[in-house]
Amino acid sequence: MSATRPWAVVFGGPSPEHEISILTGLQAERVLTDGGDTVHPIYWAPSGDWFLVPNGTEAKDYLEGAPKSAKPLEVRLAPEPGFHAKKSFGSGALDIDAALLCFHGGIGEGGGAAAIFDAMGIPATGSTLFAGAVGMDKLAFGGLMESAGIPTLPRRAVSATTEPGYKGPYIVKPRFGGSSIGIEIADDLASARALAANSPHLKNGAVLEPYKPSLVDLNIGFRTFPALELTDLEKPLRGGGDSGLYSYAEKYLAGGAGSEAGLSSAPREFPAKYPAKIHERAAELARAVADVTRLTGVVRLDLLLDEKSGELVVNEVNSIPGALSLYLWAPKHPALTILRDALTEARDRRVVFPQAGHGGGIALRAAGGISAKLLGLS
Repeated sequence: MSATRPWAVVFGGPSPEHEISILTGLQAERVLTDGGDTVHPIYWAPSGDWFLVPNGTEAKDYLEGAPKSAKPLEVRLAPEPGFHAKKSFGSGALDIDAALLCFHGGIGEGGGAAAIFDAMGIPATGSTLFAGAVGMDKLAFGGLMESAGIPTLPRRAVSATTEPGYKGPYIVKPRFGGSSIGIEIADDLASARALAANSPHLKNGAVLEPYKPSLVDLNIGFRTFPALELTDLEKPLRGGGDSGLYSYAEKYLAGGAGSEAGLSSAPREFPAKYPAKIHERAAELARAVADVTRLTGVVRLDLLLDEKSGELVVNEVNSIPGALSLYLWAPKHPALTILRDALTEARDRRVVFPQAGHGGGIALRAAGGISAKLLGLS
């Protein structure tokens, strides 16, 4: 059944993963339109401008920015909140039933887009502002895992004044990055501090973890509507190098050129060829992460496995994963079902937090004169 009102598929955004977001958005738009749904594709340019783009655009159409036939949009919070065509007055906001957010990294995935769409009154996928922000902040996410008793590598901030409590070598990561961009290996703490001070990807905050090249990357997806459900376990296959890092190129550019490169065609073992107890433990950890983070929609959890000991730990979470992890769901559900369910969840199970104005004016009436409250502050 198609939507009675149009969906929006929103992609791009100010992020180092801008291009991958475009690919995800274009794939999602094709899935929905091929299924008979009406879709407004909306592109958020790196400049901050928003555009309504035609259906059926290709990746090459964005090489120099928005496609030539794109129509500029403006974001209005009031009056008539929503997306409006620029230079168009009195026409009302663009009709949108719910928005599928396809941002990766940056403020798009990190909660900023959730805040924008919430302010516009448009239901949107991709979790709440608060859950998305925790997922994007590697230090906060690691701390949340530790406090919840969920096994993870000890992750500490790169600091000029404190030490991590364990010796190198270290993996140094952007604290607020959403992918493999900017990750480095440092032999010692002095090197990690130097990297954090000089790398454009690390200077706004960096974290470090013990470097263990023997650990193997594993992925598992979960979705929260119509009920919590998990995918099978995936093992991405690294290239022939000996760095021990699953790089941005391997994650997104492997598997050939085209709109699916590195998303659905990157080298992988799926399902991963491990004993049942590893699969069961991965599922257990995914359920625990879903419970403690309050993430919603379609999520991918990245795990690390020590093949010798069988120890499995949580690495990171992706609240808006590349290609929305549709390839992980393919054996269980068609892509159209996954996307429609995510949009339906955003529309029908929208998370609403308490708003201002619940004091009934009590604090304002009791405040008295503001000038009197300034006494002593100078």
